[in-house]
Amino acid sequence: MIEALRWVGDRDGHVSMIDQTRLPDVLIDLEITNPDDMIAAIRRLSVRGAPAIGVAAAYGACLATRGLTDAVEVRAALDRELPKIRDSRPTAVNLHHMVDRMRRLIDASDLTGCELRDRLLQEACSIQAEDRELCLMIGRAGAALVKDGGRVLTHCNAGALATGGQGTALSVFYAAKDAGRRFEVVADETRPLLQGARLTAWELQKAEIPVTVICDNAAGHLFARGEIDLVVTGADRVASNGDAANKIGTYTVACLAQLHNVPFYIAAPSTTFDFSLATGAEIPIEERSGDEVWRVSGSGPIPDGVKVRNPAFDVTPASMVKGWITEKGIIQPPFAEIRPEATR
Repeated sequence: MIEALRWVGDRDGHVSMIDQTRLPDVLIDLEITNPDDMIAAIRRLSVRGAPAIGVAAAYGACLATRGLTDAVEVRAALDRELPKIRDSRPTAVNLHHMVDRMRRLIDASDLTGCELRDRLLQEACSIQAEDRELCLMIGRAGAALVKDGGRVLTHCNAGALATGGQGTALSVFYAAKDAGRRFEVVADETRPLLQGARLTAWELQKAEIPVTVICDNAAGHLFARGEIDLVVTGADRVASNGDAANKIGTYTVACLAQLHNVPFYIAAPSTTFDFSLATGAEIPIEERSGDEVWRVSGSGPIPDGVKVRNPAFDVTPASMVKGWITEKGIIQPPFAEIRPEATR
């Protein structure tokens, strides 16, 4: 299995992560040894995908205390670094959830410095292990949606590179393949950073699942010809009513799916749901540098003086979603199965 990131060593170890900005041309691992480098990796998308960013944030807390033994110094370092890690990207809620989880561990602890650091590392490793299991459960929950001989469209990358395990949307495809079904995945290239073309196609090829990359603006043509049977995407944040933020262009795909009566599903773990938000209108949408619109594709800069906007995400209304594939199965609002009060 592809592993987006992992902890290496003991409490004074480091994080090894695939630099996703270099894929598929070059497969190299980055050695991340401090929280500033982790924040930079998150911001430049060396690590990306809501669950993977959450894991990275948890490990970032461990990196913030490297080399420290005094409990006061450990807590001071965490007080200083955790807010910066939490604010490194605004839309993916797993980042916030996992930083808050690490914070609760600190606040509830009266351990010595080294004991606290061991607990932090144990918690961060548990977060990744839990996400790995959530991914497997999501795959099993959604596998039956993929029919033998079908053609499934996905947008952006919701695979192992985006999680602590084997993925969310792509986990559904892996489970369907394991069940013996033969099908094809159509991957939107996902402008402007081409996560579908660079990352999803690379993952699926390694898994020996047939995959075809299309330009984002070719999707409508395939829908109109009846060549898409199912859409499964991931999500970076899901509001209480089911509205979901995902990579920019997902809403366009959902509109096409609705127009052509093709079921549209979102695959996401409970950690991606934000029950503090009533609707998707409250989800903060990250806007990134306009340079990304032309730089990665190699098409050259736009004319001088022309304004560029580069929203990284859009929100798909719950009314367009057939079902939400989670570790608890395919569920519907109000999501009683995964609400925090359901676990008490």
